Amino acid sequence: MKKIIYILAFSCITSSYAQNTLYIPSNIKHKNFESSLYGKDISLIKISNSKGMKVYVTNYGARIVSIMAADRNGNFEDVVCGFDSIADYQKIKQNFGALVGRYIGRILGAKFTLDGIEYKLQAGGNGHCAHGGTPGFADKVWNIVETNGNTVKLSYLSVDGENGFPGNLDISVTYTLSERNELIINYEATTDKPTVLNPSNHSFFNISGDLNKSITDQKLFVYGDSIAEYDNDKCVTGRMISVKNSPFDFRCMHHIGDNIDDDNQQLKVTGGYDHTWKLNSNGDIDKMAARIKDKKSGRVMEVYTTEPGLHIYTANGHNSKIIGKSGITYVRRNSICFETMHFADSPNKPQFPSTALRPGEKFTSTTIFRFRN
Repeated sequence: MKKIIYILAFSCITSSYAQNTLYIPSNIKHKNFESSLYGKDISLIKISNSKGMKVYVTNYGARIVSIMAADRNGNFEDVVCGFDSIADYQKIKQNFGALVGRYIGRILGAKFTLDGIEYKLQAGGNGHCAHGGTPGFADKVWNIVETNGNTVKLSYLSVDGENGFPGNLDISVTYTLSERNELIINYEATTDKPTVLNPSNHSFFNISGDLNKSITDQKLFVYGDSIAEYDNDKCVTGRMISVKNSPFDFRCMHHIGDNIDDDNQQLKVTGGYDHTWKLNSNGDIDKMAARIKDKKSGRVMEVYTTEPGLHIYTANGHNSKIIGKSGITYVRRNSICFETMHFADSPNKPQFPSTALRPGEKFTSTTIFRFRN
């Protein structure tokens, strides 16, 4: 199997961090995350650095709860959606900030064959296995292995047969906040039986710092010439289609909202962007996969990854019914996800890169989200 390492890095470069630094008030409090589930304690862990950047993580779903990043004036604001308490994360079934797995995206027909053996997975209402089934990694209480101020390591044992997936899968994720303002997320996993694995972080970003504001006026670049095609039921066909002369062409940076409501069959299926780009970076971590820019705050976030695909979701399903942090109403398209990943239904699509993991192999993966201003 291809060696993969997930490193999620945020770089926030400020020249004015000093005594005049301003933190926009947040309702994130440790006491609101102190709970227990399945006999395990749930906690909120803060990691920080000397530059003023702060990241909050909970071991419920190995979620990123808050990222405080600076704008061009050195003011720190939260740039990811979520909730103020663990009770809301449990009550409102969304993947805000979660580590999704075992397999993000759909496995069609809720089954796959590996080494001649057919495995039947937990099927949702549409007959497919989505995001690894329910409960998935996002619903589990992860073990806190280590924390030391700028690093927290979490682990989870997904037992053989969980939601139908074979093998005892031992997976860990380490979040490290460096002095370069990089949030590094490192995934590692091993198995005792042949299995498939495709985890990803599912943070909803709004780099403006205003979580009630549409992201359609932010500018986006994606280094990809094609996307994975959907049929009318939002199932991947196994075919890649060119972005040329389509609303999916972000090879030249432009506003997300320029073509998001065009009369296009792929957009009609999803009601906006909710597609996986095949990246031209070909696993080269030094080649930019995507870039998003907010003019007012000055924040820029760049995406780098060793993964072959980047799934971009523009929160088309947010409909003002979700009340998030600080009582903010999450309106349609108030955020955007950058899910670095392998393609949906890869176990049933031999033309896609393999997601197989076998005993004796080690799964690793790297992704970098780098903040600038």
